[in-house]
This record gives sequence, C-alpha cells and structure tokens, in this order.
Amino acid sequence: MFKERKLMKDKLVSFVDLVAKELPDDIYKKIKLLEAEEDASLANEIYSCMSINMKRAKELNRPICQDTGVLQFYIRAGSKFPYLADLKELLTEVTKEVTKSAPLRPNAVEVFDEVNTGNNVGTKLPWIEWDIIDDSKNLEIEVYMAGGGCSLPGRSVVLPPLSGYEGAVQFVFDTVVEMGINACPPLIVGIGIGTCSNTAASLSKKAMLRPINTSNPHPFAAELEKKIEEGLNNIKMGPQGVTGKKSVLGVNIEGMAHHPSTLGVGITIGCWASRHGIIKFDENFNSVITTHKEK
Repeated sequence: MFKERKLMKDKLVSFVDLVAKELPDDIYKKIKLLEAEEDASLANEIYSCMSINMKRAKELNRPICQDTGVLQFYIRAGSKFPYLADLKELLTEVTKEVTKSAPLRPNAVEVFDEVNTGNNVGTKLPWIEWDIIDDSKNLEIEVYMAGGGCSLPGRSVVLPPLSGYEGAVQFVFDTVVEMGINACPPLIVGIGIGTCSNTAASLSKKAMLRPINTSNPHPFAAELEKKIEEGLNNIKMGPQGVTGKKSVLGVNIEGMAHHPSTLGVGITIGCWASRHGIIKFDENFNSVITTHKEK
C-alpha cells in the first residue's frame, strides 16, 4: 500500500494547493456575473480588484487570499474503500506539507495555550467530519479553508416553536446586517434548520458548501432560499461592503426533522473568496476534481 498511499497523498497536496489559489467554477461564474451587472463606480473598482487578484493568484501560483484559514475536511467514504483506517493520519500529513509548499499561512493556535503551531495542525485540526456510504468503494473529500473574517458571523440559536420560520428568517437577517460586512461580501449564506444549536450549525455549514446554483429539493425551502436572497440583496451591501447592487452570491438552506418544542437555526457565512473543492477517488485511487472542471 505504500505506493498507493504516496500517490493519494501527492494528489491531495496538489488538490488543496489548487483550492487555495483558484475558486470553484460556480463561485467564479457568479462573481463575474455580479461584476457585469454592477453600475456603481466604487463597487466596480472592487470587482475589478477581485478579478485582478484571481488572475494574479493563478499566474503567480499564490493563494488567492492571505488568510488561508484553517483546513476542514468533509469525508464521504464508501465502507469498502481501502485505506480508511489511515485517512486521518494522511490528511494531517497533507496539511503539514501543503502549508509549506503552497504556502498556506499558519493559522492553528492551540486552545488555552494560545501558541501558533506553525503548521496548521493542532488539537482536532485539521477538522474532519465523516459520512459513511454503505456498499461503496469510492471516496469523496471536500476541503474548506475557513478564514477568520467569514467565520465571525457564524451563529446558532434555538428558538421557541411559536417563532416559526419567520423567527428563523429574522435571525438570519439580524446576523447578516450586524456581522456580514466582516466576512468580505458578496457573501455565501448557509442556513441550517435543526432541533438544537449544534445540528443547526452543522447543517448550515453543509448548506454553505453546496453549489450556489442549486436549490433545496423541498419547494418551501427552495422558495425560502429565493426570498431570503432577494431580501439580503435589497440591503445592497455590495462588494466588501462599499454598497452596490448585490449583497450575496447565494443563499442555501438545509434542514432536518426537529423536536416539536424547538426550532434550531444556524448560519454559516462564506466570503467571496470561497476556498473549497471536491476530489473523488475510486478503489484504484484514480481521482477527479469535480468543482474546478473549467480551470
């Protein structure tokens, strides 16, 4: 397995390096669309700077943002995929190596000690979440670079049932209005509806990572996504908060059945430079990156 392990490690290092330097296709297309629609002079200047930044990052082989965040991996693993037992160790090695080679800014500060580890690895970092897929031999890894600015507005709350979905929407708007400017607009807003604060928060992260050109399959949730996006855009936050036509790149909602006495609501916000991507492996370690096909 040594040869296969090295092959997989090398592919993952290259993949994480790519994610740090080039945006996924859906995000890139939406930014260019908002840039084309904008007519405010200062907002146009900001969009122009974003475009130059994306171009230079690719040309100079440098991360698209100086805050390369902390690495979070979301694993969707087939129960029959080989090498699952060593995947956590492998991702830790990948994190250390790509921190030097990309390079990524060291952002792992040990809790309580308040000391930077220097390699983006620390207690429970890189963060790894697992979903096991029965009777599958494939592996899907999604990486997200959670920057400090876009993490600041993250919140979750448990509302009394009489608050209803109106209360959930109010919570979202209050959060974006109060803290959204810290996350480098235009924003990606992920909303989770659950039964307690931690399930709602987890669902909101999954919602934020969902492609922005998709809708929740439930018609009520899809309509809610559309209405919240329209309402947030009416705030006219603009790129980097300088005011402009739009505030968000997209709004996604994920939900779960909840306790009748509670309604958990979580919000996760992504900045315009949403550094995330998906790589898939089959049982023979052949791989394909699905989020950056046009790069």
